[in-house]
Amino acid sequence: MTRYSMWLVALMGVCLMSDLSLAQEDSLLLRCRLRRPIQDAVSNSERTVVEEVQKRWALKETAVIVCDVWDAHHCLNAVRRLEEFAPRMNDVLIEARKRGVTIIHSPSDCMAAYEDHAARKRAVSAPTAKNEPKDVEQWCSRIPSEEKAVYPIDQSDGGEDDDPAENAEWAAKLKGMGRNPGMPWKTQSKLIEIDADRDFISDRGDEVWNVLESRGIKNVILVGVHLNMCVLGRPFGLRQMVRNGKNVALIRDMTDCMYNPKRWPHVDHFTGNDLVIAHVERFVCPTITSDQLLGGEPFRSKYDKRTAANLSIKPQNPRTNWRPVSIAERWPQLSFKEAEDYQGPFWIRCVVRLPSDWLQWKRLQLKLEVDQETSVWLNGYEASSQIDAGSGNCVTYKFPAAAILPDDFHLLVIRLEGPGGHLLLPDAPTLVSGSRKMELKGQWQLRLGDDKSWSNIPLPAKFGGSTDMLFEPK
Repeated sequence: MTRYSMWLVALMGVCLMSDLSLAQEDSLLLRCRLRRPIQDAVSNSERTVVEEVQKRWALKETAVIVCDVWDAHHCLNAVRRLEEFAPRMNDVLIEARKRGVTIIHSPSDCMAAYEDHAARKRAVSAPTAKNEPKDVEQWCSRIPSEEKAVYPIDQSDGGEDDDPAENAEWAAKLKGMGRNPGMPWKTQSKLIEIDADRDFISDRGDEVWNVLESRGIKNVILVGVHLNMCVLGRPFGLRQMVRNGKNVALIRDMTDCMYNPKRWPHVDHFTGNDLVIAHVERFVCPTITSDQLLGGEPFRSKYDKRTAANLSIKPQNPRTNWRPVSIAERWPQLSFKEAEDYQGPFWIRCVVRLPSDWLQWKRLQLKLEVDQETSVWLNGYEASSQIDAGSGNCVTYKFPAAAILPDDFHLLVIRLEGPGGHLLLPDAPTLVSGSRKMELKGQWQLRLGDDKSWSNIPLPAKFGGSTDMLFEPK
């Protein structure tokens, strides 16, 4: 090799190293954790394995969305947990911003406070995207990959885990501050900085989509609360981003859940949180940790006293918990052990999304084939009943207009008086609106016993429902 050739090879090596260095400076190298099913050959059953995959995302094509990091919340423990990790979340945003990542602040229901803020005006003025996805402005309670998943926690009580006396004191304090104790948030937490010169503020799915598309964003990272409700379901949340083709990751140590350990699966709060994270990793998107941007170790709460987490899902007992049950062409005989000697009322419930274009004149009825005493509620409103003439045991239940929420989710609850242990319905219930019909064949939740409070839940169905009891028009 001549001296010139050696010089040329050396120069090419320097250029290659320089190009590699620039590529690394212009991108994020992420260790993405996900879970995938494998078939166990010995037991012939499916189990889940944890994998870590490296991905490199271009900084200029990446955004972080800060979901509902409010200045107050009706659950005091939720406030404590958020305020503990919010300073580190702010450090994550500072570092991401410094590297050129787009930051979008999305504190829902708080846009009035930012009407004159430059970051809010910047979001509003983003060019309208030509490829706006269908229903991007709507809450999303499930994506196709979740359809056969068993949701890992019961959040239908709202997930509050406060001591009742302390919660009452906190509610009184909020009221004294002139805030609605049920929805006390007015702004984003002051622990999170907003750069007026660079950031965006929006809680609308279409506006967030416009920002992403106008800036060429392909990759979206979510931080914030609460994972099992807003972070997953908001119009700018994980499900919408995945459904609409973005590369998505959750920072799993910069989030929290609304979960009450008194509800199934009766584990501590942080294990409940980890169960939802595992659900996300298996069915929605991978997760990363804050140390991948900041160095050091992932965040761990001082309130988390566990030495290890057991993420196995405990079976539900329908005498003490709501249990999944499937309705196909005919209601199946309940064969699980807890129902063998049971005689008495049983309750079933599901969540139904009703788009405005599906509803006609805000009229909605339920057709049900029954031969026992039955009551029906929609969002806590009891339906009136009428036996259909000449149709055997078919009963029509009519819902009051106040119960119907177009373009929203509804909790449908049915109580049946069990005839001597034969927990049987001849056919699947059918919702009817004008000429539209929706047969509710699929997975519901069931509970044995009798408690009038089961006719409703203490928060909207889109928050308290789960992926394994959801119906939508095809």
